[in-house]
Amino acid sequence: MTPELTALILAALLQVIQIALMAVPANLELGQGKTLGPRDRDRLGGDLQDQVSRRTARLYRAMNNHFEGLILFTIACLAVTLAGKSSPLTAACAYAYLGARLLYIPAYAFGWVPWRSLIWSVGYLATALMLLAALI
Repeated sequence: MTPELTALILAALLQVIQIALMAVPANLELGQGKTLGPRDRDRLGGDLQDQVSRRTARLYRAMNNHFEGLILFTIACLAVTLAGKSSPLTAACAYAYLGARLLYIPAYAFGWVPWRSLIWSVGYLATALMLLAALI
């Protein structure tokens, strides 16, 4: 298995953890009556994200942000691997992405300004470099 695919699997497992990091406090704060239902905004009196604590809402947004980033990262990892372009650079980029995503969780949860955006940029640029490396 290429280092990029290993990093991809670890990033997916991180997403599993992020779901739990958001879901546990959300369930504790809102109760199962709201979280187990269909979550219709009109029935609940608005979006559930607006009804949880600031930190839980941030964990929700960090989780969604990782879903968005994971799409491009998955494409980058598969492109590098399938094109046979795995290299020390692409492996370093893959682990830079993973490290950035790990740091992004507390950065978002605790409101680290401007570090959250800088950390996000590391993962984004690492993914872009991997995509470019797959083409070259």
